[in-house]
Amino acid sequence: MNRTLRIIWVLAFVLIGSLSAGTLKGMSLNGSTGLVSIPSGRIGWEKSTDFGFDVGYHTIMADENIHIPKVSISLFKMAELGFAYDTQDDPDNADMIMHGKLQLPIKGTSAVSFGGNVQFLKQKGMEDQTISQLYLACTYPGEFFNMPAETTAVIGKRFGENAPDDAIDFGMGFDLNLFPDTFQGYIHWINDFSNFSYQQQAVYGANANSRGVFNTGIRIDFASIPKFSKYKFAVDAIITDALDSNRAFCLGIAFGAPLGN
Repeated sequence: MNRTLRIIWVLAFVLIGSLSAGTLKGMSLNGSTGLVSIPSGRIGWEKSTDFGFDVGYHTIMADENIHIPKVSISLFKMAELGFAYDTQDDPDNADMIMHGKLQLPIKGTSAVSFGGNVQFLKQKGMEDQTISQLYLACTYPGEFFNMPAETTAVIGKRFGENAPDDAIDFGMGFDLNLFPDTFQGYIHWINDFSNFSYQQQAVYGANANSRGVFNTGIRIDFASIPKFSKYKFAVDAIITDALDSNRAFCLGIAFGAPLGN
């Protein structure tokens, strides 16, 4: 499948039902609140607490396992700051990603955020690099075959010595609350497609350098248990770069709690 056809297929699938409410806010691979490779317009604890924190971990299982611990905080129901450490089995390959986003004060259930990240990249045998990215992320609710879901669209630009000169970063994805009458809100099907990776030097798994990257999988929301409803507790089982030979399996976990009003 060539790149153009793949983009058309993914966008058509996402836009069939403009992807409600209460959708799980999980952590993306680089630590920002979002899907897999892309951030969303939401922050971790919007409209619920002045201060909340999230901690998470993802591992991509490939020729060399990738481990990505991360942490983020949400401030004043409008901002998010976070940090992720991306390391492979080889200790000489280690990258640090710092991210932030500011959510615009719009009415309704949609969310729009300006955000960015700074990536401090270190690969064995290569000169250290610093890449930055700025983006606008929009997330809006809807339904898909009577199942609540959210669509996210992201547009941005990377900067740095080895960043693409003219390319515009673009991504789309959705989070579908799968058969809520059956699974009681526990099971979310998450998908995203983008022409950029979660970080510039992604090697295995979610690597968009060839033909873009399409990720798909399940996010389990244990906060659907009434006793845990004030917290965030999610488990991911993802196939990264599912349409290419670079595909890999990814497992993740995220926990969060409010620490303010």
